[in-house]
Formats: sequence, C-alpha cells, structure tokens
Amino acid sequence: MNILFVHQNFPGQFRHVAGALAKQGHTVAALGVNAMAVPMPGVRHLIHQPRPIRADRSGAAPMPLRALQGHLAYGESAAQAMTAMANEGFTPDVVFAHSGWGEALFVKDVFPSARLLVYAEYYYGSPGGDFGFDPEFSLPSAAGRRAIRIKNTHLLHALSAADALLSPTEFQRSQHPSWCRERIRVVHDGIDSALFRPDPDAFVRLNNRGLTLRAGDEVVTFVARQLEPYRGYHTFMRALPELMRRRPKVHIVIVGGDGVSYGYAPPDGRKSWKQMFLDEVSSQLDPTRISFVGKLPHAVLTQLLQVSAAHVCLTYPFVLSWSMMEAMSIGALVVGSSTAPVQELITHGHNGLLTDFFDPAALATTLADALAQGPALVPLRQAARQTIVERYDLQRHCLPAQIDFVTGA
Repeated sequence: MNILFVHQNFPGQFRHVAGALAKQGHTVAALGVNAMAVPMPGVRHLIHQPRPIRADRSGAAPMPLRALQGHLAYGESAAQAMTAMANEGFTPDVVFAHSGWGEALFVKDVFPSARLLVYAEYYYGSPGGDFGFDPEFSLPSAAGRRAIRIKNTHLLHALSAADALLSPTEFQRSQHPSWCRERIRVVHDGIDSALFRPDPDAFVRLNNRGLTLRAGDEVVTFVARQLEPYRGYHTFMRALPELMRRRPKVHIVIVGGDGVSYGYAPPDGRKSWKQMFLDEVSSQLDPTRISFVGKLPHAVLTQLLQVSAAHVCLTYPFVLSWSMMEAMSIGALVVGSSTAPVQELITHGHNGLLTDFFDPAALATTLADALAQGPALVPLRQAARQTIVERYDLQRHCLPAQIDFVTGA
C-alpha cells in the first residue's frame, strides 16, 4: 500500500504510526515544512515551502483574513508538492493529513482516488471549549466570533472532504460539528509506558543552582510548551506565594518557553507572559527555590517528572498535553485543573487531584496538603500509571488501532 502522511511539522502525531507502517513493508512518504526533522527509516520525507498570499498590494488585510491567507498558502504549496509527486509516479492509496494548517485543503483535487484520512485535532468556538473561557484575557464578542468562523474555514474543508477522521480524545472529538462526529474515531497518539515509567533512583542536576533533585524531595513541577495563560501559568504563579509559605522546603521547577503557542500575545509587548506573571508575585517568593529551566531535552524532562513530588497540569478546555499523560505513566502525582480534557483522564482522589482552574488559593492548598501526605498518596500515583497502561499504552492499544485506521483493517 502507498501511504502519504501530510503534517506541517512531520512527524508530529504520526511519529509512531508512520514508522510502524514502513516496517510492515508499506511504501510510506511524508510531506511537511520541517526540513530539520530527523530522518525516519523507510519513510521518504519531502519538504514544501509555502509562500504568503496577499489580498492586495499593501497586504493590509484584517488578522482573520491574513490567517486564512496563510492556510491557503499552505494548501497551495502542499498541492504543488503532491502534484510533483504524482508526476514522478507516486499515487497514494491513503493520504493521512493533519488539518491544522491548511495542507489538507486540496488533497482530493490532486489525488481524487486516494482515501483521505484527517487528523481532527481541534475545532474552534464550540460550546465548552477554549473560546471565551478565561474572562481575564478574552471575552466573547461579535468580532471574536467572526474571527473564529474564519479560523475554522480550512478545517471545515478538510472535515467535509475526509473519508474518515481521527481525534486523540473524546473531548477533542466533541468539539467538532455534530454532522461529522459519527465519522470521527477516537484513538490517542499513544504513550510508551515502557519508556515513561517510575524510577526511584532518578535525579536531576540543576547546574545553575548547584542542586541535585531526587525522588523523595519536595519538588513541584510545571510543564508547558510556552508559559502562557492557555496552560494556566498565571494561576500557577499566583499559587506559589502561599505554597512556598506553607512548605518551606519545596522547590519549584518550571519548564517552558517565553513565547506564545496558543491564544494571544501579552498586552504589554515589552514583556512575555512568563515575565508578566513572575513580576506580579516576585516580591512574595523565595527566588532560591524556583528554577525556570526553559525547554528541556525529552530524556531530561522524563527524569524531572520521575523526581516530581507533585506535577501541576492546568489547561483551558483545549488540546490535552502529552506531558500530563507522560507524567501519569511515570507515576507522578498529577494535580490538574477540573477542565474537560483533564477530567477525561483524571478522577479526583482516584488517580490524581483536581482543582478549579481559576483558584490559586485552592491550588496552593491542594499542593501543600499533597506534599504533607507524601507516601499516603502512592495509590493515586499507581492508579495514574494504570490508567495509561490500560487505556493509552502505545504498543498494546493505540498503535495497533492507528495502523488499523490507516490500512482500513
């Protein structure tokens, strides 16, 4: 079978399934814009280069229109690359495309006989989702709703053209329009529970502090791609003064970049979200017990989660973080927000602890109490790992289901 994966940042969510299909003997190709991706054995990786499309000579289009132009540029560039592949004699039986950047727009026009599968990661503006969730930073408005409608345009094209769709969680599936939900299969990308496992001998050295953290130390971790409101960074920072007052030996390790992955840039363009909320509480904190470590190699992040006494995962109702599931697989004690993506995996008092996303005081109390209880909460850690092993394990459950989805088995 000839299979083409299309993903702006390949391999992304296709990392495991693309490699597995190549090992099975299928002819596998991938198309994206990430020229720095590590080569994958058996997968032919092609690059396309989108060029901006301007609405007029000035290029002064409104922001929603500029976003749509960007998606059209991605779609056109991907279509040109696929046409070149077709001219070279490659005709896929299956195209599996992530719909997020517009690359799926013209797949059926280039390969009309191919079975089009779409990774339906998220659909914006549905009830119970991220739009207008946090009134501190975004209130629903007529202009905002119009912008969301335009933002979904390329996603709607992909949904309507797809022969089948896949979402990683029930919550993400639920955000899509009702007319297509029955065609969306829920299969998570998968967590390698053999790799992400407890290690009582794990340790992490913070060289800039001259400090070594080990399992059993009072370490609270917070991880996000970028330190921003979408992942509850503001709530976490506002909880730290009380937490540090109540737990004088706690050390906070914060992982993440200074930019924006989701939502909007901070109102003061001179500051990042990271700095904005650090400045808000810095006078109440002991700086010797907080470490901002930026972005970490995955192996080091894994070690950090293995020594974590409590791992905080806060999120808007949005795409669920891989790091939370990896933490659960490691057997970390997850303290999460009582928002739909987290609640799909964590039941309070069974395999983790939940607090209100907007309540820093409740978060501080929950963390302080959890640190005080220590070994008494080991059953929650064990249940968290069991949740991943039984429902989201890569080799036992998710990867076989992904392969069946692609091959039509």
